[in-house]
Amino acid sequence: MTVLTNRTHAPFRYDIVGSFLRPAALKKARFDFAENKITFEQLTEIENICIRDLVKKEIAAGLHSVTDGEFRRSYWHLDFMWGFNGIEHTVLDHGYIFQGEETRADSARVIGKIRFTNHPFLTHFRFLKQLAGDTVLCRQTIPGPAQFFSELVRGENEKYLNTVYPDRKEACQDLIRAYHDFILALYDEGCRNLQLDDCTWGMLCDIKYWKNQSGGETNVQSLQELYLRLTNASIADLPKDLIINTHVCRGNYHSTWATSGGYGPVGKILFGKENVTGYYLEFDDNRSGDFTPLQDVSDNKIVVLGLITSKKPKLENKAAIISRIKEASQFIPLDRLCLSPQCGFSSTEEGNILTEEEQWQKIALVKEIANEVWN
Repeated sequence: MTVLTNRTHAPFRYDIVGSFLRPAALKKARFDFAENKITFEQLTEIENICIRDLVKKEIAAGLHSVTDGEFRRSYWHLDFMWGFNGIEHTVLDHGYIFQGEETRADSARVIGKIRFTNHPFLTHFRFLKQLAGDTVLCRQTIPGPAQFFSELVRGENEKYLNTVYPDRKEACQDLIRAYHDFILALYDEGCRNLQLDDCTWGMLCDIKYWKNQSGGETNVQSLQELYLRLTNASIADLPKDLIINTHVCRGNYHSTWATSGGYGPVGKILFGKENVTGYYLEFDDNRSGDFTPLQDVSDNKIVVLGLITSKKPKLENKAAIISRIKEASQFIPLDRLCLSPQCGFSSTEEGNILTEEEQWQKIALVKEIANEVWN
């Protein structure tokens, strides 16, 4: 009989990725603020009210780790980037291209040396920590350093990067230092669970995508090595009680997706060499491939199987999900597996196409299945 260990830190047996659907009151407040109908202070107070309500619901749902739902952000990644010295908010000619949709065209570009001095996310986390107290673990989600770097070389942004940083190595060093300094400041605020959201690996899984983007000439191997170095250097020499996990998917916008492909092309480097505790992985449909690449997960790292989709309201068949967990356990021991939705419910403020009630039903299903499999 397999003896299962008790999970005392994230990832937990039943878990979430981070973002939640924005309540109607919050969406209205953000629109009113953009139209100069309310002040920033009024917007903040409405955000505070919505986050208080969310945390109560997360705790009531039995979650061991809570987030603020990313309620103070427009995007899962760009708002974080805009918080650093040397980075400015810009708008490109096109947004990100998803299956059948194009996002808003906001982006981030370099206008000076990249530095951390202060960051609004520290204030955001402080509020969350005060709400949760010692009842549950507070998780901070941020885009990974590879995701940040890929934004800085996206389209016309690259010429701005090259102007400020003729030596690309210096840009990488400054980005690594900025991340490291931010993470230490976040730790001082009481954060012990950091999640690096990183779609770059999901993009590299899609061979067709890269051929279309580069004419087949991009050296995907060198990109993997760069992404690995950015991540590992950013999280090196940090306090031992800070648990750092990563989330990898292939795009999550308004219930659509950007790329396809199994984890095979990136498994040996991502799973074998990235120095994180666990991986939250997208596995909710056949676009993500099979579980074979999980055999490359090194040491005692944890894998959170994202088998429940956050993109569609229909609840999954419990028996089918349990069967898939057992299938995954052929490649990595059941004791090192957990369960969650494949991504957040609202990676951008638009949100996926389901209701808040359906969102919580998904989380309840994750918990129900996990309790049956691991208890």
